[in-house]
Amino acid sequence: MQAQMLAPAAVLVAWSLIMLFWTAGTRFSAMAKMGGGLGDAKPGGRGRDLNGVLPDVVNWKAHNYDHLMEQPTIFYPTVIILAMMGATGGDALAAWIYVGLRIVHSVYQATINVVKIRFLIFLSATFALVYLAYRAIALTLFANPGVVA
Repeated sequence: MQAQMLAPAAVLVAWSLIMLFWTAGTRFSAMAKMGGGLGDAKPGGRGRDLNGVLPDVVNWKAHNYDHLMEQPTIFYPTVIILAMMGATGGDALAAWIYVGLRIVHSVYQATINVVKIRFLIFLSATFALVYLAYRAIALTLFANPGVVA
């Protein structure tokens, strides 16, 4: 069950990299159309400095990439804990639900981005993460140290 539990995390890592390249591609293209490029960036500039400079629809991808660097940082160690402690099929299913909803959230935010709908997708994913956190706590807090696996 370890590989099955870790697979959703590996997929979310890959998806995060896809979002990084999508962000870079759309931003570089938009900057080129504006007549600028990386060479024109001010020293020490950050990606968020492009908010209000590039069209919102271009920046939505970067906003989502930022989101993938936030809450999933809780998901990754939770999945590792569950894999180490003996995940069940239900745990793996919840992890896949989380990852699937995060991917749907990404595509939605990067393209349509109606906050009300996006929040519902995010909230649904968060419920899956809450379940996973509960399972990680239950498996570790109530582990029997006298039992050798």
